[in-house]
Amino acid sequence: MVTRMKKILVLCTGNSCRSQIAHGYLQHFGKDNVEVYSAGLEIHGLNPFAVGIMSENGIDISKNTSNHVDEYSNITFDYVITVCDNAKEACPFFTTQTKTIHHSFEDPSKASGTAKELIAEFRKVRNQIKDYSKAFIENLHSI
Repeated sequence: MVTRMKKILVLCTGNSCRSQIAHGYLQHFGKDNVEVYSAGLEIHGLNPFAVGIMSENGIDISKNTSNHVDEYSNITFDYVITVCDNAKEACPFFTTQTKTIHHSFEDPSKASGTAKELIAEFRKVRNQIKDYSKAFIENLHSI
């Protein structure tokens, strides 16, 4: 039985951090079974800390771009995952075929402290997103 590749959009406020991390892990765990996009309600650019902590896990998101959700208005997504409360509240309308799922993660870019403390916060959120993404892909056909 051949199943159609699932299209997933990860949506956040600025598409710089959490959505980019989730994009990387969902594509990593989903391999050729998913087509993953990430976007923001605004465009904040790719966060260098996100790129760095993802490279620690062997996932290169350095070529990703920060995109506005409107850029994908012509794509029919199977799933839209909002990863922050702001994105959930302001999420644009998607077709009835699209299942919208919300899971809020802390914004590590809002953390303050030393470089070491910032990296620790990014790693903490990265690991939460990694676990969530892995479970999402494992349960994709039952969602």
